[in-house]
Amino acid sequence: MDTIRLTVSQALVKFLNAQYVEYDGEKKPFIKGIFTIFGHGNVLGLGQALQENPGRLEVYQGRNEQGMAHAATAFAKQKQRKQVMACTSSVGPGSANMITAAATATANQIPLLLFPSDVFATRQPDPALQQIEQTYDLSLSTNDAFRAVSKYWDRVSRPEQLMSALINAMRVLTNQADTGAVTISLPQDVQGEAWDYPLSFFQERTHFLDRYEPSKRSIQEAAALIRKKKKPFLILGGGVRYSEAADEFVQFAETFHIPFSETQAGKSCVESSHPLNVGGLGVTGNSAANELAQKADLIIGVGTRFTDFTTSSKRLYADSDVLAINLSDYHASKLDATTVISDAKMALLALKDELANYQTGYQNEIKEAKQRWAQELHRLHHIQYTETGFTPEIKSHFDHELDEYKEKLHTTLPQTTVLGCLNEWIPSDAIITCAAGSLPGDLQRMWVTKERNTYHLEYGYSCMGYEIASALGVKMAEPTKEVYALTGDGSYLMLHSELVTSIQEGYKINIILFDNSGFGCINNLQMGHGMDSFATEFRKRNKKTGQLDGEIMKINFAQSAKGYGAKTYEVHTLEELKSAVEDAKKQTVSTLIDVKVLPKTMTAGYGDSWWNVGISEISDKEQIQKEYEEKQQKLKQARQY
Repeated sequence: MDTIRLTVSQALVKFLNAQYVEYDGEKKPFIKGIFTIFGHGNVLGLGQALQENPGRLEVYQGRNEQGMAHAATAFAKQKQRKQVMACTSSVGPGSANMITAAATATANQIPLLLFPSDVFATRQPDPALQQIEQTYDLSLSTNDAFRAVSKYWDRVSRPEQLMSALINAMRVLTNQADTGAVTISLPQDVQGEAWDYPLSFFQERTHFLDRYEPSKRSIQEAAALIRKKKKPFLILGGGVRYSEAADEFVQFAETFHIPFSETQAGKSCVESSHPLNVGGLGVTGNSAANELAQKADLIIGVGTRFTDFTTSSKRLYADSDVLAINLSDYHASKLDATTVISDAKMALLALKDELANYQTGYQNEIKEAKQRWAQELHRLHHIQYTETGFTPEIKSHFDHELDEYKEKLHTTLPQTTVLGCLNEWIPSDAIITCAAGSLPGDLQRMWVTKERNTYHLEYGYSCMGYEIASALGVKMAEPTKEVYALTGDGSYLMLHSELVTSIQEGYKINIILFDNSGFGCINNLQMGHGMDSFATEFRKRNKKTGQLDGEIMKINFAQSAKGYGAKTYEVHTLEELKSAVEDAKKQTVSTLIDVKVLPKTMTAGYGDSWWNVGISEISDKEQIQKEYEEKQQKLKQARQY
């Protein structure tokens, strides 16, 4: 057997360079590059290998381990899971920082390859710097925490273990039905140890992303179910995007005249203007989608995980039959559905042929529902704050005093109006990213996608801090397009470090920051369920009450980003917003637009949407008692499995 003597790190880099994927006949390198933050745990191991002979791998310097891993996740998501970035961190805190990103990737089923460094396999210098000593089990380290959030986890304690670890890593990363974070833990001493590796281990490997066809039996069963129904309703999930099955999905909907809605992962797979596209569904859905879904006699989910937001906590279409088309038998089996285990494109083509001359019973319901929503959308776009309040009236379940915010933030801008203007003013082929807070709900309802794959939302884990890092990852995947990260002030404060990496690498991203001085989404949640505002607004501590109910904090986010080298703008009016958006288009460096908006000016729920959240069974407040009782009634109307 021919061998080559390499360190574990050198062998790892050489192996990654030899990995390719082939999809629908197109072959390309699978690992584009690697994000790094070096420390004592990896700089002399994996760092040495990358410095000496990186091959075609591009090496990028991250600023925060969680941030760079989010960027890698966003890159893979925008590449339809067909190309990835790896990430390496040092031992201890550096590794721990990537755990949240690993969970985000796994929840969203996005391939993410992580190489966290680990403590010494020999245990000779124990306790090493940044090592946790668990007295009940000395084999544990920080990296064991990745087990719960990884689709595959391994620790390379001997050089020869690298081979099986990496082969299994590629198996999971290229598994379209069950992918996510892959964590290969690398003890810092083992990284530099050498071994005689077989040359065959480094031969070029092509991983075929085959399209799995449905069984004939499942297609016949699905068609028989559909034929019994008059008003089926389609849900377009992220699986349609990753299957690149948008055209087949549209043809299926058009052939049988079936309306369809979008999940956060599926939105922009098909343009919003399509006559059968009724928009977002569920808790963050609009009136058209929720109205039609509630009246449907069959729900057909294509590539969706049926999360609580998509199903309105299993209540929105509780009495309908469900047909699920999914590569994953686990996700397809939810809601006691009739299942078709298949690639989305293959299933839609087969089902279309099997249904032949079937037609639904829809008349004008789809068009009329869309027209009603269009009127509401127009209203949301044109809300203004006057001396007598909002015109037209804000759709809200509670009142809130806004004069203090108006004075402190020097703004009267409603969030929905700002979003309507941005939707009109940014380029139609620009890509927006977002993840958490009130913005994802507003965007799923309000954002009109004009071109495909221009809406990049992370909502499987709703991870605050994903927004700006994801914009960098998307820009790396789509360098010719403008990318806009829409983020709240809360998410920005949590994590915005990869803005610096974007400037370093010359990847221009645009950040539009909505500052309402608080965690507005959760403030809505607590006040909408009978609580007072408590520790969710950004207020100074009141010396009299001892609580966080003092003066509203005013932060100049534009100044913070300016210090990094970004082009920044401060916005308090629509005129200033338009000027900033237009000027930002001319810039070659990353930009940040600091938009001050009034709280309580986001959208609320539509139709029969409901979100099952924990509510106290015992309280002195009458409104909380009422909310608890209402929840019990709604639970009785929801599916139980």
